[in-house]
Amino acid sequence: MALLEARNLRKTYRLGKAEDVAALRGVDVTIEAGEMVAIMGPSGSGKSTLMHILGLLHQPDLGGTPAPSLVIAGRQMTTLSDGARTRARADQLGFIFQSYNLVPTLSAVENVALATEYAGHGGSKGRSEARAALELVGLADRADHRPTELSGGEQQRVAIARALVNRPQLVLGDEPTGNLDSARTADVLALLRRSNRERGQTFLIVTHDLEVGAACDRIIRMRDGLVLDDQLQLAA
Repeated sequence: MALLEARNLRKTYRLGKAEDVAALRGVDVTIEAGEMVAIMGPSGSGKSTLMHILGLLHQPDLGGTPAPSLVIAGRQMTTLSDGARTRARADQLGFIFQSYNLVPTLSAVENVALATEYAGHGGSKGRSEARAALELVGLADRADHRPTELSGGEQQRVAIARALVNRPQLVLGDEPTGNLDSARTADVLALLRRSNRERGQTFLIVTHDLEVGAACDRIIRMRDGLVLDDQLQLAA
């Protein structure tokens, strides 16, 4: 069953008065519930732009024919107001970024609890959920440490806990292992796969890393703003 269906996604950026760059040139993507999918391609291929649109961070170009469509969990997202898109992000999606994006003045548990506040169930309940999420990623004993007191691998696990704490249907990762060595990359991939299999969460990961791609169920390859190949992995 499809969790996400995108059709005719286009995105054009204006760099100057006379220069437009077509980052996406009509992309169709379907993500089934419970999949773990990698989006791969060279720099400038459009993969990060695609992730930002699928994650409701940006809108596709709404003009032109055929009209774009982005349906997540049966709901058309392209016609939502900005407020409704923000609510959908908080309720249905989780994000993991290469740079971790942790607040340096907050502890690990406070960083994770921020996601519960955005989703409208913060306070003591959110703090309890944040501690449970940190336990899930093996950082229960580091909950009260600030990011500067954590290793890069630990910071990324805090970021993963933040992405998972609200039990989103879809988790999107933009180069989530890009700052990690091979051993830490393997740890993160094992953690994502466990959450995928045990919790049934769907993952969509933008990556340059062949190891990350090999760990996924399917690889979508992009170039020049188009999908070149959509390949199911025989074993992930």
